[in-house]
Amino acid sequence: MLQFSSETSRKETCFVTRDELCRAAAAMLDRAYIPYSHFPVGAALECADGTVFTGCNIENAAYGCTICAERTAIFKAVSEGHRDFVRIVIAGKSEDYCVPCGSCRQVMMEFAPEMEVICLNGQGQARSFRLRELLPYGFDQSWL
Repeated sequence: MLQFSSETSRKETCFVTRDELCRAAAAMLDRAYIPYSHFPVGAALECADGTVFTGCNIENAAYGCTICAERTAIFKAVSEGHRDFVRIVIAGKSEDYCVPCGSCRQVMMEFAPEMEVICLNGQGQARSFRLRELLPYGFDQSWL
């Protein structure tokens, strides 16, 4: 878990800069355990109080046991008592932007349907979305 703070946050609830969050996500690429896909992903999740949780993807020979970087970061945060998320950065090494899979989008929807999702490619270029753009009509508690 990382704790960043900044005197000059870009909005009231953000305590880290976008660049700091992007660097934290990219730093996780080298921690990914990827013996099967060789496709590293890193993530950095910013909570409303400014706390940042990072994650990487962790693969398993039983593929269903594999977990994505985004869910690693989210589950770490939830296990430490955090539930209010502002934004997440997802970093990859490919030419394309590293976008979250459907399972990760659904987990994000559970906690922060309006969260900003920043996707990086291997050149460090970013594309930003609102979660609802990536998962329109997402399943949430209102459907139950």
